[in-house]
Amino acid sequence: MRQFIIQRLVGLLGIMLGISFVTFSLTQLAPGDPAEILLELQNPGVPSTREAIRAYRTQLGLDDPAPTRYLRWLGDLLRGDLGVSYRTGQPIAIEIAARLPGTLVLTGTSLALAVSVGVPLGILAALRRGSVWDLGSRAVALIGATLPSYLLSMLLVLVFAVWLGWLPAFGSGTLAQLILPSIALAAGVITPLTRLTRASVLEVLGQDFVRTARGKGLSELVVLWRHVLRNALLPILTVLGVSIGNLLSGAVIVETIFSWFGIGKYAVDAIFLRDYPAVQGVVLYFAVAFVLVNFLVDLAYAWLDPRLKAG
Repeated sequence: MRQFIIQRLVGLLGIMLGISFVTFSLTQLAPGDPAEILLELQNPGVPSTREAIRAYRTQLGLDDPAPTRYLRWLGDLLRGDLGVSYRTGQPIAIEIAARLPGTLVLTGTSLALAVSVGVPLGILAALRRGSVWDLGSRAVALIGATLPSYLLSMLLVLVFAVWLGWLPAFGSGTLAQLILPSIALAAGVITPLTRLTRASVLEVLGQDFVRTARGKGLSELVVLWRHVLRNALLPILTVLGVSIGNLLSGAVIVETIFSWFGIGKYAVDAIFLRDYPAVQGVVLYFAVAFVLVNFLVDLAYAWLDPRLKAG
């Protein structure tokens, strides 16, 4: 197990280096001059001269060659320094840390909602194959697959905030403000989770060891809990690992629509204002989170199925 973990960690180092290079390169390809945009924000209505823009670019270090800026940024990154925001002048690590709890609450609630709905719905559809429950779960999965998160978010705001007035449409910090964005974010995860859970449970139900367990006189609940779910768990873990990445990316849209105080909305604001250090820090955060989640999924695989660890 130790060698398995070491191999995965060594692979992660290479992945993270590649992610840092791609993240830096993409921000350099973005159109627009951040120095010009920031000068316009600082002096609204006053046209910026070329000399002022050139001086501000020099102040921000944008005149240096791209390889030099990348190596400088990478060196700071290895020391835990994500840089300083062009907009606010504050350390990006502090700004991300301030918004991290909001994003974790939103994504954690959405994941819990997706698991509590998708997994039982998939199990019930597999156990009642061809029944009304099965057809209903497939209909729910189809609706969830066809509705993008931004459209669902607007529909939720229209129905529950505007028409019914039950829930607030914008803001963050209270339970009432958490309900609509968590539903909008969880809907995209419920669909694949329900479908794969159903398919995985159906596959395990047809195995010989399940028929043997039933032949021994074990109750359906014991067979389901001890034999079916444990063997059907590996594909479900795969979906959960990918779904966490989808939740993080979906949080960018949902947080913006609902004005939720989180990293996603911070990323959108940084993109529009060409705040390159902030964009790099946020993208790197999302990438690290996604890679670490998949690393934990690999460890769970090895724990649940020793054959994978041996391979």
